[in-house]
Amino acid sequence: MTHLFPNYKRESIDLVKGFGNYVEDQTGKEYLDFTSGIGVNSLGHQHPKLIQALEKQMHLIWHTSNLYSSKLQEDVAKKLANNKNYLAFFCNSGTEANEAAIKLARKATGRSKIISFQQSFHGRTYGALSATGQEALHEGFAPILPDFQYVPYNEIEPLKEIVDQDTAAVMLELIQGEGGVQPADVSWVQQVAALCKEQGALLVVDEIQTGIGRTGNLYAYEGYGIEPDIFTLAKALGNGFPVGAMLGKKELKDAFGPGSHGTTFGGNKLALRVAVAVLDIINSPDFLNKVKQKGDYALKSLGSLKDSSDKVVDVRGQGLMIGVQLKDQDTLNATVANLQKKGLLVLKAGNNTLRLLPPLTIEQDELEKGIGMIKVELLGK
Repeated sequence: MTHLFPNYKRESIDLVKGFGNYVEDQTGKEYLDFTSGIGVNSLGHQHPKLIQALEKQMHLIWHTSNLYSSKLQEDVAKKLANNKNYLAFFCNSGTEANEAAIKLARKATGRSKIISFQQSFHGRTYGALSATGQEALHEGFAPILPDFQYVPYNEIEPLKEIVDQDTAAVMLELIQGEGGVQPADVSWVQQVAALCKEQGALLVVDEIQTGIGRTGNLYAYEGYGIEPDIFTLAKALGNGFPVGAMLGKKELKDAFGPGSHGTTFGGNKLALRVAVAVLDIINSPDFLNKVKQKGDYALKSLGSLKDSSDKVVDVRGQGLMIGVQLKDQDTLNATVANLQKKGLLVLKAGNNTLRLLPPLTIEQDELEKGIGMIKVELLGK
């Protein structure tokens, strides 16, 4: 008997312990973790500097409301701005960050239309769900919010046809994670940014999964030669401690005055103390270069499967966000199940894509071990 709603399709294993880049289930079986809790535990499990930061804050104060000033919030906001012209709003999750982005875009522009992309994913609360371009996720929840429209990803002409003076924002992921690990073309993103500027619409970049070092840059947008008007963060920002953030250009500040938006727990001191430690570790040239190097190795090594395995259609991604597109959903399901039995945890994306999100701290020998297991499985040996 369960006391939980069946809204998740759960595996029978219960992960009760984590250490480094491995996890352990209720039976004591160990798994190499290529999921990072869906892109959350980017510094692995039980990182000593994160434990130290959390323990220190636990003995000071856990929570204060946003009625009072917070030096800690200011410190994290400055780190997230990363020497650019951004202000931060703190919340608790990715969907909340995207809700804040939608509200800010509409209020700052005085417009209502939000354009996003087919197969996008921005969250499951009503505003974020309405921005998500997947009809299957809307099913049963109609009517979704008005004035949301969807166009094909990586195509500029359909977007040009609907961006106009009523458009508050264009909202996109630079790599569609849930949609199958689909990277955006650089030239397309730059055209989208130019089109937004031309029409007075805001460019909102959802960095929930791509941000905080996942692609080898602190933010994925840094690799596209753009600066979004608004971008959103969560997942890896707290390495498992719930925290999210919405960042917007300083010129948007008057749209988010007192009473315009808020949250009880946003900017919680425990969460932000961990975020400080996360950012201090990840936002360094040496760390990010190593992510790029490991990502390049993984993409090259897995890329050979396109020629050697009849199960593999494509391999794509950036940094340590990698998708291996398989020939069909049955192959994907069998691959994920078989790898789990052998001690490697991986993810699904879209209908047929094996998604790999190992901790950014993954050691080279662990990366080679995991990729080797995937190759054996997909080569049928």
